[in-house]
Amino acid sequence: MKPFSKLRSVIAVSAISGLVLSCATTQEVPFDANTQGNERPKRTRMSAQTVDLGRTANTPIHREQYASYQENAVKRAAEQPMSTFSIDVDTGSYANVRRFLNQGRLPPQDAVRVEEFINYFDYDYPLPEGRQPPFRVSTELAPTPWNPKTLLLAIGIKGYDLPKTQLPPANLVFLIDVSGSMNAPDKMGLLKSALKLLVRQLGAKDKVAIAVYAGAAGLVLEPTPGDQKAKIESALERLSAGGSTNGGAGIQLAYNLARESFVEEGINRVILATDGDFNVGTVNFEALKDLVETQRESGVALTTLGFGTGNYNDQLMEQLADAGNGNYAYIDTLQEANKALVEQMSATLLTIAKDVKIQIEFNPARVEEYRLMGYENRVLQREDFNNDAVDAGDIGAGHTVTALYEIALKGSGGALTEPLRYGQSATNATLHGDEIAFLRLRYKQPDGAVSQLLEWPIQRDQAIGHWREASEQFRFAAAVAGFGQKLRGGRYTGNFGYEEVLTLARDARGPDPFGYRGEFLTLVRLARSLSLDQ
Repeated sequence: MKPFSKLRSVIAVSAISGLVLSCATTQEVPFDANTQGNERPKRTRMSAQTVDLGRTANTPIHREQYASYQENAVKRAAEQPMSTFSIDVDTGSYANVRRFLNQGRLPPQDAVRVEEFINYFDYDYPLPEGRQPPFRVSTELAPTPWNPKTLLLAIGIKGYDLPKTQLPPANLVFLIDVSGSMNAPDKMGLLKSALKLLVRQLGAKDKVAIAVYAGAAGLVLEPTPGDQKAKIESALERLSAGGSTNGGAGIQLAYNLARESFVEEGINRVILATDGDFNVGTVNFEALKDLVETQRESGVALTTLGFGTGNYNDQLMEQLADAGNGNYAYIDTLQEANKALVEQMSATLLTIAKDVKIQIEFNPARVEEYRLMGYENRVLQREDFNNDAVDAGDIGAGHTVTALYEIALKGSGGALTEPLRYGQSATNATLHGDEIAFLRLRYKQPDGAVSQLLEWPIQRDQAIGHWREASEQFRFAAAVAGFGQKLRGGRYTGNFGYEEVLTLARDARGPDPFGYRGEFLTLVRLARSLSLDQ
């Protein structure tokens, strides 16, 4: 990897609209945006929804943006036996919904991404025996708590863990939004405190640079050794907000800085902290994603940290991280910052496997129907699984990833659809005995270009007789999935309501050293109370 040439021009920080600093800044990086905000996007995976939250005659308009999507539909195994998707380690949806509930409001349905609810929590899956492969896959099969006529298939992935003290050298660029929309205690104030927590975990082998953007983009802190904490924290503390938001120029500057200090076999990452309210320069959603997609080829990953309320752009934050081979967290409290940047520092910063894809082929001789919970904006085409040019999700050190399928077996009475009158049955399926599905997983090494394939059959006799006999992690994940689906309207969960979620989660709470599962119970109670008021 050859670093790009150094940025040489230095101008006064007054070039940055509304930024008050006493240090120097680099010249604004030229940014040629051929796609403007009014142009039609090149491609559209889903539409954006702007939600008017709690507006009255005497309150300002609050608009937050969420991607509008429909839940994954029930599919018949005889007609569509293959299910393919990219893994997701983001957790921003859960923290964002927590903010709504703590403010006394039920969230808009499109703010709820069930897989990010499930993956907010760690599960006690077995660790891999070594670093090759870099993770271990576990499966569990038991009756569905909300429908005794169906089974719930849990697929759990656990990445090898690495203590913070053993992390390779880190080259980090903090890209901070200092526009006027960030001028609030839950934005700029919380942002400074959050990044200071991360700085205090760094050492002399690590480097931190700070870039900012408002009307223009500029350099606040040259790459600085991580043990010079007073210097880094002083630069953070002097930041103030004001002006419009030229996010595209800031992104390009941050990647340039990261490439200049690129560390071979180290951690190279841009950490973008913003409310996502980009309103000048490149503001087109697809154009911003295209920009990040081109930059990731340099080996620099992108983590997005979302802050604030009112004008928050969840859709942009989540999908920029996806495009940048990184992860997305919403920071609503300092405790959440500590979780993402201190407790889970290794998972947040160090990628151990990239482009991780899951494909399940259901046996139509045994399975009538199936439904994937969540991952709606991670669904891939069948042919994408074997195509190494198709991007997918990344796993960090120590990450756990969980995916849940609800399955109706042949003759169970749990099917919701009728078979096709003129459909063909799969006679060869009987050759595979008691298999109900075949699980395939592809991944690449962090610096690799060719994927590796892992495969496992899933047998009917793996199923446990009653969901109460399933493991704690299975039952708790099911409770979280039930809660997320309930917040989205409960289309497939029948009479399984908040009380049933509480009972299931309470009995499966297990060890809770950081109190996250106890907090989940509190949020379910809040949602129950708020729903009764409607």
